[in-house]
Amino acid sequence: MDSLNVPVEELSCPVCHDIFKAPVVLSCSHSLCTECLQQFWRIKGTQQCPVCRRRSSRVNPPCNLVLKNVCEPILKERNKRHSSGSEELCSLHSEKLKLFCLQDKQPVCLVCVNSEKHINHTFKPISDVVPSFKEELKKALTSLQEKLTYEEKIKGEFEKTTEHIKSQADQTEHQIKQQFEKLHQFLRDEEEATITALREEEEQKKQMMEKKLEEITTHISALSYTIKDMEEMMKDSDICFLKKFTVSMERVQISSQPDPQTPSGALIHVPRYLGNLPFRVWKKMQDIVQNTPVILDPNTANPRLVLSDDLTSVKDILLKSQPLPDNPERFDYYSCVLGSEGFNSGTHCWDVEVKESLCWSVGVTTASNQRKGRDFFNTDVWSVCYGLCVPSGFPVEQDLERVRVCLDCDRGTVSFSDPVTNTHLHTFTTTFTDNVFPFFCSIYHLRILPYSYGTVIVRKRYTYSSESVRVQ
Repeated sequence: MDSLNVPVEELSCPVCHDIFKAPVVLSCSHSLCTECLQQFWRIKGTQQCPVCRRRSSRVNPPCNLVLKNVCEPILKERNKRHSSGSEELCSLHSEKLKLFCLQDKQPVCLVCVNSEKHINHTFKPISDVVPSFKEELKKALTSLQEKLTYEEKIKGEFEKTTEHIKSQADQTEHQIKQQFEKLHQFLRDEEEATITALREEEEQKKQMMEKKLEEITTHISALSYTIKDMEEMMKDSDICFLKKFTVSMERVQISSQPDPQTPSGALIHVPRYLGNLPFRVWKKMQDIVQNTPVILDPNTANPRLVLSDDLTSVKDILLKSQPLPDNPERFDYYSCVLGSEGFNSGTHCWDVEVKESLCWSVGVTTASNQRKGRDFFNTDVWSVCYGLCVPSGFPVEQDLERVRVCLDCDRGTVSFSDPVTNTHLHTFTTTFTDNVFPFFCSIYHLRILPYSYGTVIVRKRYTYSSESVRVQ
């Protein structure tokens, strides 16, 4: 193996301390395995020599052919011995591997112990270090298996989330089409009604003009006969002329009555149909649409909750649970759901219909409040509640139909009242340092009422200005 009388240590890579494999030479004259050099550069992020730290100007250093020709026979011989069942021999000295170098983390032979490569190194018998290493590897293997199990679980959640995203998009698209179809149908009905009114006026005024046309046609015919008779009379003898003169003049007087005129208002009243047409249709459209001050966020709803298509009401299906992804925003313990929009300034009010719920809690909470587990009601919740199933909040003893929530972010107050009897229930005073979201917790059913129930009453009873109502 040492036919060229070259010490084995000089044929070892300074990085991996093994026989050179595909050696390359740097401009500083140091040689290294190609893979060892590339790996060192990837880790360090710079093209330095691992031995002298001199920077190399070449990304692909040239091959050290002399060193390669010397090392390849040694590597082939070692591989030959390994393939013949001599794996436990030292690759450098062909001695049995009995010790383990704690510094280099490699098995060594007795000759290696006294070599320059292992000066001042610590060694232990292989039989002593294998059990501890196996135990360490066993722990690492257990950790990796647990990590694999957890990541497979996460993968399942990701797949479930991906399917839910597709389902959400399809369902939302269907509901969008339904809502727009209602609007389209309303516009089609309005178009048909407007055109029908136009055609009715057209028919009415056409009939009036046809009657006038018939009258003037009759008058023209009578006038033509009179003219013809008078022209004939002019040809008669004097005696005949005089006999007919008085009667003819009476006919002239009758025919000389004022000429018929086009009646006033005979034309189509175009402004009645085109004047502010979009605005008038929009005003009528307000009768079929509603504006709700708070819209629920289905991505926060506990899987036991079912939201209406318009996201303004929620029902608890009790012991059942929908197959929804456990995303970070979703409540997993309490039957809660948040509003879709948070507030950090201004005044906001909304009415909640609670008469069909046996147990409920409504109010506001911070965006950062914990939604997983049982800690939600411990901090940053300002609410009123009814029933024993809600863990905290200002308790309401009376059986209410509605609850009004008024949030003043600037003053730091959350007020609750009964809008039916105009009775104040409770007011919290605090300082909001985070966005606050409306929240709803219910057994059975809650519904957020549209502005026709909420804002109008708020303006009347709380004397908000029209501008503040519009801002809400």
